[in-house]
Amino acid sequence: MLPQQIARELALLSHSQVSSNSEKISSYQLQDLVLAAIRTLTAEINDTLETAAAELKRANDRLLTSDTRSADVDSAKVMLKEGIELTQTSINRVGMSLQLPEFIQLSNQKTVREYTLLILSKLKEHREEIDELISSSLVNWQLNRLPKIDSDILRIAVAEIQYLGQPHQVAINEAVELAKRYSGEDGYRFINGVLRRVSDQLKGVVRGA
Repeated sequence: MLPQQIARELALLSHSQVSSNSEKISSYQLQDLVLAAIRTLTAEINDTLETAAAELKRANDRLLTSDTRSADVDSAKVMLKEGIELTQTSINRVGMSLQLPEFIQLSNQKTVREYTLLILSKLKEHREEIDELISSSLVNWQLNRLPKIDSDILRIAVAEIQYLGQPHQVAINEAVELAKRYSGEDGYRFINGVLRRVSDQLKGVVRGA
């Protein structure tokens, strides 16, 4: 992974735990950001495993109490499938939490830290403008109803385009890759669509015109 890719991922994972004070953000060391990122991943892993355990228990209870009725068995299968998928998601995120420090260690740490802090500072300084731009590009959705990981991926991409000079297509592609790692099964398609509308809006393109 390139330093900017690592920084983008680090910003995504540490964003919720860093100060909203821009001056304090500039004082963060790389180890502080890594710790914040791992804490975020750990919390998400715990939450996902709890949900998975609840789904598996529901499936087990449904099977034990059913009279082998087709509807009960089918619903239990759905619960079981969801529980297994959530467990797999948690396992994948454990792998990610182990990979991140290694990626950083093998990369240009100065560049990683500087670009992570740049992203975080722009997210804090321009949160209102970024959210307005995303909200105006959503179709039948509200930003505050999106999964947090999806809304933060969108915010980072918009911050990079608007305030860090990242080419639109590069920012969109990188956001899609983040979504493939951290979002739901179809999250990357949704994020791609929203960011393409953001890009069109910034360029003054009118679709269908």
